[in-house]
Amino acid sequence: MKALITRKIGMTSIMMEDGVVCPITLLSAQPNTVTQIKTVDVDGYNAIQVGAEEAKKVNKTLLGHLKPSKANSKIIREFRLNDTDPDLSVGAQLTAEVFSIGDKVNVQGTSKGKGFAGTIKRHNFHRQRKTHGGKGNTRKPGSIGSMYPQHIFKGKRMAGRMGHETVSVMNLEVALVDVENNLIGIKGAVPGPRKSLVLVKSNEMTGKAK
Repeated sequence: MKALITRKIGMTSIMMEDGVVCPITLLSAQPNTVTQIKTVDVDGYNAIQVGAEEAKKVNKTLLGHLKPSKANSKIIREFRLNDTDPDLSVGAQLTAEVFSIGDKVNVQGTSKGKGFAGTIKRHNFHRQRKTHGGKGNTRKPGSIGSMYPQHIFKGKRMAGRMGHETVSVMNLEVALVDVENNLIGIKGAVPGPRKSLVLVKSNEMTGKAK
């Protein structure tokens, strides 16, 4: 199974074999622990539950759940599988070496929060003219209603909170694997700010991470 819970470090560049400089996003891939294996017979679907990062304090409910894996994980996520993997067992460790250079992966993270934004920034609306009757309302959305049925329709694009949403990017390429330093380099757009959580899984795996 090729899937890991990682942390975004930042961007850098590396020299490829053909001499081309390639920009990559570095991810900290600390060892993950398999905390639970779900099957179709018991749970109705195939999945693997993975824990990452050591927690300072764990409540009793979670402590009982993690007892079989002997883990003390702060972050727990689940990855859907096509079929059960016989090589995996509860308590097994997943490291950066599960990936290889050239692998195609999907990444999932939380995008940067932009706060409350207007319609121009949030939805790429055009501004109104500044001269000849603009009246200074250059960035206001204008009319939002209708003559009939005299109410605003659901889904109307207006100002509001922008960003801080779960974003998935498909078909990115693994350009660097450093097992000694627990690092993975991804070529492509990885969502989220630095130090944010990023879920990486191979294209062969189906379903969304939870």
